Amino acid sequence: MFTIPKRISHYFCDLLIQEAVPKPEQGYYKKWLRYYWDFCHKYEHSPDNTNSLPFFLQKLRQKRQSEQQCQQAQQAIQLFYRMKLVNNANNRTETPQNSDHTDKKTAYPLPRSDSNQSSTSIRNHSPAAYPIAEPPHHNPTDNRKNNAPSYQQTGQSWVFVFNQLQTEIKLRHYSPKTLKAYRSWIRHFQAFTKSKAYQQLTQKDVVDFLSYLAVEKKVSASSQNQAFNALLFLFRNVLKKEFGEIKGVARAKRTTYIPVVLSREEIDLIFDHLDHPVHLIAKLLYGCGLRLSECLSLRVQCFNFDAGILTVHDGKGKKDRTVPIPETLVDELRQQLNSVIALYEKDMQSNYDGVFLPNSLSRKFKNAAKELIWQWFFPATSLTKVQESKQLMRYHLHETVVQKAIKKAVANAHITKRASAHTFRHSFASHLLQANYDIRTIQELLGHSDLKTTMIYTHTVQSQTIKQAKSPLDFDK
Repeated sequence: MFTIPKRISHYFCDLLIQEAVPKPEQGYYKKWLRYYWDFCHKYEHSPDNTNSLPFFLQKLRQKRQSEQQCQQAQQAIQLFYRMKLVNNANNRTETPQNSDHTDKKTAYPLPRSDSNQSSTSIRNHSPAAYPIAEPPHHNPTDNRKNNAPSYQQTGQSWVFVFNQLQTEIKLRHYSPKTLKAYRSWIRHFQAFTKSKAYQQLTQKDVVDFLSYLAVEKKVSASSQNQAFNALLFLFRNVLKKEFGEIKGVARAKRTTYIPVVLSREEIDLIFDHLDHPVHLIAKLLYGCGLRLSECLSLRVQCFNFDAGILTVHDGKGKKDRTVPIPETLVDELRQQLNSVIALYEKDMQSNYDGVFLPNSLSRKFKNAAKELIWQWFFPATSLTKVQESKQLMRYHLHETVVQKAIKKAVANAHITKRASAHTFRHSFASHLLQANYDIRTIQELLGHSDLKTTMIYTHTVQSQTIKQAKSPLDFDK
C-alpha cells in the first residue's frame, strides 16, 4: 500500500481535531484517507483533484462497502481537499510568485487544478459547505456571482450534527443505547439525503425517509417509530426547529407481539446448563423480573437482606423500584457478596482507582469509587484502563458474556423456543399472572409506566375469565 507522506498525515490529524471530529471516528477518517491515497496511486488518479473522489467511491461500492461507510469516506476526503485548499491559499498569500506550486511551509506539492481559486473564495466556504467533487466539465466558479458563496445541496459535513446530538443526549441523561440508536438512524437519514446541508432539511425529507423505510426496506412498525423519534429529536433539540405534523407517510404495519414464555421445567433445565456467575444472574432475571442491564448494574448497596428487598436504581426511564429478594436465593447471594468483598480487598491492596460511578458522583464524592457499597455485585474479571486519565478501574460483567452463555445453555438444553436473557423477565410476569396476582402489582414489579405495556402478558397465559354475563344476585352464597 502506498503510504501518505508524514507531513500530510500530520496536518490531516490536526484538522480532525480542529473540526471536532469525535475521537472514535478519527481513526476511520485516517483509514479512508490512506485507502484513497493508495487508490489514486494505483489507478493513476491525482489525490489533489476533486474529480478523483467519485471514482474512489465507486470502487468502495464495488467492494460492497455500506452506504454509511461511503458517506464517512466522502467526508474524510472532503476534509483532505479542504486542507489542501487552505494551504494553497496560504501559499499564494505568502509566496504569490511561486511558480513551482510548492508550499515551502508545508513542504508538499499543492494541486494545480485549484490554482484559479482565490483566498476570498476560500473564506466564503465554511467547512460544512465545502463542495463535493464535480464532473470534469463543470467549473465550480460558474455559479458564483458578486463573490457570493455557492453552497452545494448534497455532500455536506454533518460533524456538527453528530457532536451536538451527543451533547443533547448527555444533557438529558439519556441511556448510551439511546444515543447509539439515534445516531444510527440519523446516519441512515444522512445517507438517504446524500448528506444534504442540515440547515436545509425539511419535513418532506422526513416523510420521504420514513416512507422509504416502510416501502423499500420493509422495516417493522417499531423500527419506523424509533426512526421517527430519532428525527424528531434531531429537529427539535439539534437543529432547533419543528417539522410540524407528519402526513402522507407510508406506515409499517403494526403486528401484535406476543412474548416468548418458558415453562418452569424449561427454566430449571436452562439453569442446569449455566455456570457461575451467569447461573445466579439468570435466577435473578427470573426471580425478580429484572432487565439484563438492571441486573448487571446492581451494586452492593442495592441488597437489603434484613428487609428482604432488592432496590433497582436508575432502571429504564431513570426510575427506581423495589422487588422482593427470592428467599431461595439468599444463601447464593450472600456467597456472591463475600466473593465481591474478597475481590474488593484485593483491589484495594493493589491501589486500583475504584469502580465507574454514574453521572458526576465521582466528582461530587471523591472517594466513593473505592467504597465497598459502590462496588459492582457482578464485577468484571479484569480491570479497564481509562485512556484519558490512564486509570485502572473496574466495570461490571459485560452483557454479551451473559447473552452468549444463555444462548449456549438454551441450545444445549434443546429448548425449542426462541429464548434469550429477556425471556426470563417475560416468564416472571406471565407466571405471576397465571398465579392470579393482581396485574397492577405486576406492573409495579416490572417498573412499567403504562398498564397497557403490562397487559401484553394477558396473551401469554390461558384466560380464566368467565365470559358469559351473570347477575351477582344469582351467585351461589
